[in-house]
Amino acid sequence: MAVTGSAPLATTTAQEAILRRQAARESAARTYARALPIVPVRARGLTIEGADGRRYLDCLSGAGTLALGHNHPVVLKAIRTVLDSGAPLHVLDLATPVKDAFVTELFATLPRPLADHARIQFCGPAGTDAVEAALKLVRAATGRAGVLAFSGAYHGMTAGALDASGGADGFGAGRVAHLPFPQDYRCPFGVGGPRGAELAARWTETLLDDPKSGVRAPAGMILEPVQGEGGVLPAPDDWMRRMRALTAARGIPLIADEVQTGAGRTGAFWAVQHSGIVPDVMVMSKAIGGSMPLAVVVYHEDLDVWPPGAHAGTFRGNQLAMAAGAATLAHIREHGLAERAALLGTRMVGELQGLAAAHQCIGDVRGRGLMIGVELVDPEAEDTTAPGPPPAAPALALAVQRECLSRGLIVELGGRHSSVVRLLPPLTLTDEQASAVLDRLADAIGAAARTHHPAPAHP
Repeated sequence: MAVTGSAPLATTTAQEAILRRQAARESAARTYARALPIVPVRARGLTIEGADGRRYLDCLSGAGTLALGHNHPVVLKAIRTVLDSGAPLHVLDLATPVKDAFVTELFATLPRPLADHARIQFCGPAGTDAVEAALKLVRAATGRAGVLAFSGAYHGMTAGALDASGGADGFGAGRVAHLPFPQDYRCPFGVGGPRGAELAARWTETLLDDPKSGVRAPAGMILEPVQGEGGVLPAPDDWMRRMRALTAARGIPLIADEVQTGAGRTGAFWAVQHSGIVPDVMVMSKAIGGSMPLAVVVYHEDLDVWPPGAHAGTFRGNQLAMAAGAATLAHIREHGLAERAALLGTRMVGELQGLAAAHQCIGDVRGRGLMIGVELVDPEAEDTTAPGPPPAAPALALAVQRECLSRGLIVELGGRHSSVVRLLPPLTLTDEQASAVLDRLADAIGAAARTHHPAPAHP
């Protein structure tokens, strides 16, 4: 494996010392570091090399940030070009050639009806900052305060974004109404499929039109075309079109959170393109920065009611991120990586569904493009007197994640009970690498299942 960087590899002992210092000095809120006790020192493409010399296939990809994998030559060249040019690296919101090139490339990828009438606001460096800006924008444009969001959603960790997320703790009580999100495996109405999606849409429509529903006319509706942290749940295309129609008819701006689904991840450049809808607002981050911090809100010009200075951010002019982002977006577009993600994702989901036939602990396999989820369940705890799937198995999922790591595979967990093994490999994944990922995952699931549910001894 070709790796980048000149830092010498540490020893296993040195790695353990670094991990001990991290545990002693960093916040108790740290997450990935707990499940993945490694110290990355070099990386290229799909592969990470730890300080102890071990190599891992990275199917976390910076939570979807690394669309082209680690240290892609196109990204490194773009960054070096800016560094070598002598261009300023920090310019607030001033216009620069780098910024102009990024906006031009980004607008070229948008749904045409939005691109022709779009405005862009650069936000703080994280997706949650862009969500906050989007909510602030629609509230200013409509003069209303409430927001419609969906169960299972994840929009970030700042207060406003948390309000709109499924795990909200009441920071903005009364301002956000959470609606049912359609899904097949654990349908909130117990039916799944098109009928379940229809019931979810009808619930939303009734809530908006019922003067006694307790929900006032909202400032906007925010949704993820595929819920990521919620368990890799693709929104049905017909349901997406229904949400677009009912919000448009009632003058409610529709916000599409494409922070994780954007830039080719789901098999289309933007996940809203699967259904053909055009939202009023699109929230973007992660992959658009080409591995560097960048977040933007793109919205229809009719919503551009902000006076100068109504929204700002010190680091909204990150030139290196814009250069890396423009190069990444262009590479995805020019090399058909979204289409490639659709084909390879279909193959991987199919193979995982075959694996599910051999393991009762795999309750469901789902996804779109290279955004894939495997939900693990406990079939032995299933209540045969009650309809529905077996209960989630978070302990088993955690065991699978650990078994994967021991086999050199990095995966993330998600879903309501952290029982969904998530795969977010780079869009540059090859057929051979996909096979290696699936082989390691299958081996890990088998090992974890044997530990949790050992086969009965023969008499």
